[in-house]
Amino acid sequence: QVQLVMFGGGSVQVGGSLRLSCAASGYNIGSLTYRMGWFRQGPGKEREVVARVAENSDTLYADSVKGRFTISQDNAKNIYYLEMNSLKSEATAMYNCAVRPWLSSDWRYWGQGTQVTVSS
Repeated sequence: QVQLVMFGGGSVQVGGSLRLSCAASGYNIGSLTYRMGWFRQGPGKEREVVARVAENSDTLYADSVKGRFTISQDNAKNIYYLEMNSLKSEATAMYNCAVRPWLSSDWRYWGQGTQVTVSS
């Protein structure tokens, strides 16, 4: 059974950094069976894709986070990461990780979500 458990998040000042972790179980993330993505939903906003891994394994970032956010993964630990630097107040949101089967558009499994608050 596939499960995603998130760690990290919290409060940080503008310009600060945070790292979110998304621990997967039920499959080996190094097998590339699933493609992963990071999402966020700010107050009063719709959910948006922050970053995702494409079918060719390229990582795609939202324009608003390019150059400041980075996806990575530790295959030995079976954990995905989202490193967030130079955080802006508009990054305040509930963040979530999700995975979809390769070649599918169905984000089938989701983490429980974690709040990130960026204050000035």
